[in-house]
Amino acid sequence: MQRQIIEALRVKPTIDVQQEIRTTIDFLKEYAKKHPFVKGFVLGISGGQDSTLTGKLAQMAVDELNDEAGEHVYSFFAVRLPYGTQFDEQDCQDALDFIQPTQIYTVNIKDAVDASVKNLTEAGITLSDFAKGNEKARERMKVQYSIAAMHSAVVLGTDHAAEAITGFYTKYGDGGADLMPIFRLNKRQGKQILAALDCPPHLYLKVPTADLEEDRPALPDEVALGVTYDDIDDYLEGKDVARAAREAIERYYARSEHKRHMPITVFDDFWK
Repeated sequence: MQRQIIEALRVKPTIDVQQEIRTTIDFLKEYAKKHPFVKGFVLGISGGQDSTLTGKLAQMAVDELNDEAGEHVYSFFAVRLPYGTQFDEQDCQDALDFIQPTQIYTVNIKDAVDASVKNLTEAGITLSDFAKGNEKARERMKVQYSIAAMHSAVVLGTDHAAEAITGFYTKYGDGGADLMPIFRLNKRQGKQILAALDCPPHLYLKVPTADLEEDRPALPDEVALGVTYDDIDDYLEGKDVARAAREAIERYYARSEHKRHMPITVFDDFWK
């Protein structure tokens, strides 16, 4: 099963950092060139490793596209999407300083999320804290698509192999983007690339957290999952991991299969 998962997620046991940087930049450039209506990319910046890496590579692609065009044609729109006041806001600002995006938008999603929760409550649906966290993730993606629509842009996602294998993202939230530029990388490889790009270390060495639950604010991903990213990365690189970690990873992968597929039609049979 480990081999099948590695093949499905296209993870390499080791990477050539400069080659992977080039691969992502070229992927974004080629997509934009193939689709003339695309004039830029949109991405929410959280202050964590994954959005910092994806945002930096997107801006590098935009800079190259504009240099080749000889004029400013393409843009990268970085979007801050706090729910109220974000506990690690300084990291977000540091990430933006590192990325140097074409344009920055800040949209506080608190009023929209709270209004949705209130309307659901009045209709007789009381959301759990976990479900409200998913509401936040989907509101953030909705905002990004609205911004993209007004700029002839496409929305980028930050999903990578260490998230994809566990399904540790919100369906149609942070998992609902147009392009996933770093999908083939695990967490460890993302750190290697950011280090090569001279990213401030505290942005990729910080404890990863989705920070969606209010009952458990800033809950570390590894606590929520019950398995470490080192174990997940080792598994994805084809290494041996402890039995408990392997079983947990494979259980997450099987349970989250639905997240890695488009909506099911009558012609699909993988679910039967």
